[in-house]
Amino acid sequence: MVDMLMIRLLRKSFPRQTRVAFWSSGPRNTVNKAPLQGRKISEITATHTNYDCFSWLNKFGPCYPVHGDKVLVLTEPTQYFEVLKLKIKKAKKRVILASLYLGTGTLEDELVDCLQDACANAAKEDNSNFKVRVLIDYTRGSRGKDKSSRTMLQPLLCEYGGNVQIALYHTPDLRGLLKKIVPERFNETIGLTHIKAYICDDSVMISGANLSDNYFVNRQDRYILFNECGDLADFFDKMIQTVSKFSFQLKPDNSVTLHPDWSLHPFKDNGVMFKREAKEQILKILENQKLPADDTSFSPARIFKRHNKQRKYISLPRHSSYTKNGNTINTNKTPDKPHDTWVYPLIQMGPFGIIFDEYATLSLLREAAVGDEILLASGYFNLTDHYLRVILQQSFARYKILMASPEVNGFYGAKGIAGSIPAAYIHIAKQFYKQLKKYGQTQRIQMCEYYRQDWTFHVKGLWYYLPNQALPSLTLVGSPNFGYRSVYRDLECQTAIVTDNTKLQEQLRQEHVRLYQSSNPVKEDLWKRRDRHVPTWVKLVTSVIKNFF
Repeated sequence: MVDMLMIRLLRKSFPRQTRVAFWSSGPRNTVNKAPLQGRKISEITATHTNYDCFSWLNKFGPCYPVHGDKVLVLTEPTQYFEVLKLKIKKAKKRVILASLYLGTGTLEDELVDCLQDACANAAKEDNSNFKVRVLIDYTRGSRGKDKSSRTMLQPLLCEYGGNVQIALYHTPDLRGLLKKIVPERFNETIGLTHIKAYICDDSVMISGANLSDNYFVNRQDRYILFNECGDLADFFDKMIQTVSKFSFQLKPDNSVTLHPDWSLHPFKDNGVMFKREAKEQILKILENQKLPADDTSFSPARIFKRHNKQRKYISLPRHSSYTKNGNTINTNKTPDKPHDTWVYPLIQMGPFGIIFDEYATLSLLREAAVGDEILLASGYFNLTDHYLRVILQQSFARYKILMASPEVNGFYGAKGIAGSIPAAYIHIAKQFYKQLKKYGQTQRIQMCEYYRQDWTFHVKGLWYYLPNQALPSLTLVGSPNFGYRSVYRDLECQTAIVTDNTKLQEQLRQEHVRLYQSSNPVKEDLWKRRDRHVPTWVKLVTSVIKNFF
């Protein structure tokens, strides 16, 4: 009776398409107050799996059940490099590499050699179905007069052109006068493909790391490998193929052309038409991955047609079943064992109005309850105003935010104006700290600075702990930095991993423990140090250009 009364009260107080409130008559410190959207309040205390707590992520991306024992968390750049080379050499079906760029050093030469070896092996075995596809950014991949990502990959096209595709994404926002006057390097701030996914046969590695020597040696990032996860690898393959379709195609003579199935030029034709068609292509991939629902009003295309211009939190309709071959199948129940881990690719392509990752991240932060703990990392700490507002004013979780100290910022010691970028991030972090003090949140939200001598810091993502749990239940890993560029300018993909596998959970715990062990908590006296002084001109410029980095 009390349950029904509470349900009626909550329904009256909160519209159906807002977040579910949490309630229990038991002691507060024993109640699991994780986001349980779509479940009855009386069922909350009966929840025992992490999938039950986070199954609402089904609204924002396809779900791939996997075996947690097949997931490996790498922790060092050298591991990332060696595993990547080994997987490429052994590939028999496909190698798909999506990155911002490919570097031009000796280690990158080794990587290209591995690709050539894989192609050569396929030729020896008369394996004409073997494919190598590389997706990088046009502006970043073209940087360098004598040597660039493009010239590094040319030999592959010259020798194995029938099996190799090199695609270079060009943002439609860099066009007209802007394209003519903005110089090299600075034109990359307008928009990029920032997706980092590496597929070898049925294994896929999700990372924030690029394909460059420092990422292979002493630049700290995250790398999670899914072994023998064919469906997940197929999804990323299709998604990367789709982006490659509306990207330039590199030719053996280093010139570029449009894809044979694409007629819209990214900066010469109508940019509106380019964005519209690209959006439809991406949404079509996502819709094909979704299980068709009985209620046909649900589809990514319709969602974004309705909410394209609304940069605010919404809760999308949830469906509990779909019809297949005349049978009604329930999709809300936890998938049967032995699957104990669920992977949700969350796509974010702001230029096209595709913002699934933003919706999912805002939901996760906003729904976090008292007793939850979120460890959030960003190599370039520059959260959007929306994320900041939710963390400061709407979320109830405890936070530990890990960011780079100036010395491990990738731009530290750079020549010219780029050398002032670490000071800009100091200013942004200090402004956030002032907000913590203003709202009295310095106890609930702790900032930490990462430092490791002779290293740089490029880690991004988060780890989520439910109350009274010693191991994380969820992690976000991928390319976004939670900043304006990630949300609105670049093409990004973040992956949510929900797991009940204790071995995988322990790997995730050890991952963040290692990272935070190399950090120091941010306190008031930090901002008084001489090395944290920010010139006035940097403060003024940062307020104007913070949305470009």
